[in-house]
Amino acid sequence: MTSNLLLLYAAVHMLLFGNETATLEPVKFYLYVGSYTTTDKEGIAIFEFDPLDGDLKYLTTVAGIKNPSYLAIHPKKKLLFAVNETDNFGAGNTGAISSYAIDPIQGSLRLLSQVSSLGVSPCYVTIDQSGSNALVANYSSGNVAVFPVESGGILSQGSMVQHQGSGPNKDRQSGPHAHSIMFDNKYAFALAADLGTDKVYSYAIGKNPSSLMLQNEFSLSPGAGPRHLDFHPNNKFVYVINELNSTITACTYDAKTGKLTEISSVSTLPEGFSGANSCADIHISKDGRFVYGSNRGHDSIVVFAVDQSSGKLTLVSHHPVKGKTPRNFMIDPTGKFLLVANQNSNNIIVFKVDTETGKLIFNGVEVKTPKPVCLKMFSVK
Repeated sequence: MTSNLLLLYAAVHMLLFGNETATLEPVKFYLYVGSYTTTDKEGIAIFEFDPLDGDLKYLTTVAGIKNPSYLAIHPKKKLLFAVNETDNFGAGNTGAISSYAIDPIQGSLRLLSQVSSLGVSPCYVTIDQSGSNALVANYSSGNVAVFPVESGGILSQGSMVQHQGSGPNKDRQSGPHAHSIMFDNKYAFALAADLGTDKVYSYAIGKNPSSLMLQNEFSLSPGAGPRHLDFHPNNKFVYVINELNSTITACTYDAKTGKLTEISSVSTLPEGFSGANSCADIHISKDGRFVYGSNRGHDSIVVFAVDQSSGKLTLVSHHPVKGKTPRNFMIDPTGKFLLVANQNSNNIIVFKVDTETGKLIFNGVEVKTPKPVCLKMFSVK
């Protein structure tokens, strides 16, 4: 290994593991790709990711998994969770949530358990800090659910909360459509964005048995269609990306109550764009300086700079994603690369992140994979 590579690996280790690593053994990254499936040969694709140059090497596909459209990695154990975005699990009219063991040597997956998601078309899953609860948003039935995770990664039967209401968009908001649920940085509350009701709901997690307890509701502009959200590292700001009106809403966040208060909203589109567009995903840089959002239609990643005192956003740039319908994207654990899953062009694109300006630079890496809609990464050393 050359001296330059040694230095790069050392830097990666410092970013991921701090000073605890005295050796320079390379970090191995596995990228798991959730998808919409059309054949039994499709499922969760697995790639190896090179943190030095952003390269992706295809390894295998865990086939026969029906619509694993969103994934989550256990924070402490070698476990992966996937929703199965269907309406026909077992004998009931629901989707499912599945848990898998991750083989750290090969990155392969082994099914551990599968239970009803307690709703139709589950589209989001997340895990709490202790790894003891999995939360799911069920889109078509408009509810959110919590599932205890037992020892060994086995999912137990959960409980759900039904959202109520509608919005002014008759085609998309005739009823509630829970689209995501995400813990804050302290894991004190979970915030659920509901596209159908134009609301973000704040929940506390009850114990024995696990349950969701509503604390606050935050209303967005009528017809906004909130989809995903992300927390600033300081846990004082939250950014909500709105699918239907192509905006990002910046909010202050009260970590003691789970309450959101709007600061301002900004368009995700460039001036003069008049085509159809819907937003999808949102992420904040590790240092909290930049917010990134995906546009489907304009087919771009938009970049905003964050005012660290007020939380307000200022447009930086738009970057074409070299594909169609960027449904999901992720910033790698080092913060140096941004990977985009383009659903309708069946490709994943890798950008280098300019950490000073927030802008993206295509680094030449593109891989093909069927209907990629979620990207999650697992690292081992």
